[in-house]
Amino acid sequence: MHIFEREINGHRYRIAAQSVWDPAGGRSVARQVVLGPVAPPPFADLAATRSVGTRAIGDVGALIWIAEQLDMIGLIDRACGCLGAKNGPSIGELVVAVAIQSVCSPGPKCDLGDFLDASVPRLSCLRGAAFSGQAFHRVAQQVDEQSLEKAHVAISKAAVARFELSTDVLAFDTTNFDTHISTLTSGKLSQRGHAKSKRGDLRVVGVGLLVSETGHVPLLYRTYSGNGSDQGVMEACLEGLKQLHQGLDNGAERAPQRTLVRDGGFWSPQLEQDLDRIGYHSIISLPTGHSAAQAALEQAAQCGAMQPLSGKLKHVRAARLRTPVGELDRTLVVVESEESLEGQKRGIAVALRKATKELRKLERLVQAGRLCRDRLEECCQKVLAREHLSSFVVTTIGGSDQRPTFGWRVDVALRCQLEKTCLGRRVLCTDRHSWSTDRIVHAFRGQWNVEELFRRTKKGGLISWGPSHQWAEGSLRLHTFATVLGLLLVSLAKLALGTSASAQQMMKSLAEIRATLVQTVTGAAGRRPTVMLPPELTTEQLRAVRVFEIERWFPTILSCSNKIQNRC
Repeated sequence: MHIFEREINGHRYRIAAQSVWDPAGGRSVARQVVLGPVAPPPFADLAATRSVGTRAIGDVGALIWIAEQLDMIGLIDRACGCLGAKNGPSIGELVVAVAIQSVCSPGPKCDLGDFLDASVPRLSCLRGAAFSGQAFHRVAQQVDEQSLEKAHVAISKAAVARFELSTDVLAFDTTNFDTHISTLTSGKLSQRGHAKSKRGDLRVVGVGLLVSETGHVPLLYRTYSGNGSDQGVMEACLEGLKQLHQGLDNGAERAPQRTLVRDGGFWSPQLEQDLDRIGYHSIISLPTGHSAAQAALEQAAQCGAMQPLSGKLKHVRAARLRTPVGELDRTLVVVESEESLEGQKRGIAVALRKATKELRKLERLVQAGRLCRDRLEECCQKVLAREHLSSFVVTTIGGSDQRPTFGWRVDVALRCQLEKTCLGRRVLCTDRHSWSTDRIVHAFRGQWNVEELFRRTKKGGLISWGPSHQWAEGSLRLHTFATVLGLLLVSLAKLALGTSASAQQMMKSLAEIRATLVQTVTGAAGRRPTVMLPPELTTEQLRAVRVFEIERWFPTILSCSNKIQNRC
């Protein structure tokens, strides 16, 4: 968007203009909107001045700046065929507007127009009323999943080039979100599955994210049905992963070797071979029940096997070996974390207290003759299925089928052995044989980047996906795409600002940069003019204003800061 000045009837005004391609007419169309007069605001009589509201500046301006740096709207429009209402916003403008709203002021899409009108920075020269929920849902039924994936790959490529993201190590994980779609409503995307929220009464939609190691930027996403498996989702993402791989490598003299980091739910020998086929190395946490993981844990339990790492990981101990995992040649690294160990101990203590009550109840039922042996064995197995309890809680079941006997005890020696060999330890499996142990552990710890993004989209997070009230699959898919773009914008804003604060703290600080609207008496004829007063800025906010070029929307925003600096 270009901002310039123009003289109209002897007065100078600031004009915002943008050029939009009209696919129907085969030509470019110009849009313009008046931002306000260039002349400084009139002198105010403070005794006759009253505040009438505020306007958002910092958070909206920062995200719009990021979107402009990537040409996000243009990339989406070109990938999706310039969909949109006649004389209304395009699909790119609608999606980016919803993404910014989900970050700055989460709410229903019927409030989207009011949100845009209440912000000083402008995403489009169109009025806010043009951005309606009906327009969003109408466009959502026209766009397909392939076009959205193509658009996201193009945006990711632009983000990597503009912000110099490192894509050597990429982390992948999945989650799902609750919907309020009725069971009788047909649809393949929202299905009943293993909901992360523990609610079995709602249909869920699954989302998989591929995140860069630097900046926590989502470079690829995939929406899938709520009853899909993790391995199936990963296999479905391979083609998109290959396209992203090729898009990032275009123009490179030598294609870099990339590594995909996953947790234990994605382990599959066939999947490892498929990743190797498309040119990706792998780091994954082996399930503790795997035979290779058991052997590695036993070897790491030997005296002197675990050695402390160096640098920032000096508080972590690890043991390393190279061994076959099925038909694959892999390096295994057993990592020990005191924090994880203490957390698992607390979890076992809580589970043991609950199990003790249930086992004592079973004792009373057996003494009263109210349980048969088959039922008793089933109940014991269910009680001890939590938190490794079956490893050190010893049960004794005897007697006949109709008159069983039952006893149980906690074996302290077995519990200590469990804490020594298994608890607080994770077995990492990789084909990066030339990497140091420190590099392998550091790369795997990047998995928390994806989990952090998922926490932002959950209830109470920064960019809430739900509660979703979209009923059509197209709306669900486009709503998810907008949420992922919101995550991408926040991650890039944090990277551009270079702050050590969390994303939530950063956005809170930017949201505090607001203009105050006041009406003042000037003594002239006519209605009382409304004037925007600049806020007082902290050092961090002042730096954000300059990084994101917010003064182009509000030229006097640095006036107070400049006076303070001049006095100093």
